[in-house]
Amino acid sequence: MGDMISEGRIVSGFVRGGGTESISHNANPTTNRERFNEAHDFIVKTWTTPGPFRWEGKHYQYRYVNPWAMPFQQPHPMVMVPGVVSPETAKWTAQHHYPYILLATLLEPTKKMFDLYFQTAEESGYTASTQNIGYLFKVHLEDTEEKAYEVGRKYIAGVANPFIAGNAAEGRARPWIQSPPGLSSRQAVAARAQFFGAAAASGADSRAATIARPYEDQVKTMTIITGTPTSVQPKIRQVLEYLRPGTIFLWDGDGAMSHEDQMRSMRLMGAELIPWVKALGKELDLKSPYDVNDGTGFDQAAWKRAKAEAKV
Repeated sequence: MGDMISEGRIVSGFVRGGGTESISHNANPTTNRERFNEAHDFIVKTWTTPGPFRWEGKHYQYRYVNPWAMPFQQPHPMVMVPGVVSPETAKWTAQHHYPYILLATLLEPTKKMFDLYFQTAEESGYTASTQNIGYLFKVHLEDTEEKAYEVGRKYIAGVANPFIAGNAAEGRARPWIQSPPGLSSRQAVAARAQFFGAAAASGADSRAATIARPYEDQVKTMTIITGTPTSVQPKIRQVLEYLRPGTIFLWDGDGAMSHEDQMRSMRLMGAELIPWVKALGKELDLKSPYDVNDGTGFDQAAWKRAKAEAKV
């Protein structure tokens, strides 16, 4: 319904989830990925197949499914898949032609995951490019460098989500809750160990290994960027030139930041930074999935042109 009301502006994020979801639902972590895969197939079928039909899967059974309201976007809304350095997720996402979004991960392992995505795309019969990858990183703006650095520290001051047990806070996490045995395959654990060392190999949550690091380290590695709208530009350029993502998300207002902290930064982003980022994207020829859509084939640009012509 949201896709219909917005006339095709819905972007769907498919998240496999972490250990907290498996524990909350009393589900075996070892079946987490196959449950995700089946849920994906079921949702896509409801988007693309007029009902009624019956679904008898391994993990989900529905006697009567009748999706009488079909999506505006055809064949279905765009799907983006976020992740934190999982080779299995990178390959699965590439095989489905979906944009792969990495979440505030270190730049070098992020680049390796994107390269794996591109390699898998070639093996799947197509050439992936900027429209297939995206990156989320933390950016906080203030009128002065000192104020931005001070407020930016609040990203890790306090629990990011106090309602999730074991959630990373101030660099700490409970790996037996966030990443219980069996949630990740041996191959994924081995890959994380290669990138992050023994902590990941022992089953520590990859999110904690990549995101919940000391503040100074995150600033140094540019997973957190703070400053004025002008001073952050060289760092953002460096990130975009190195990773070349067609989609970016600027993550702000988290942790212990106040409403006033968030609003100051958002005003500066809207007025000064985002216009510059859009121009930089054109300069670097970073195509988004709405420019070149390998996933659903829905040409939103052509739809916008047709709609504008219809109004004339």
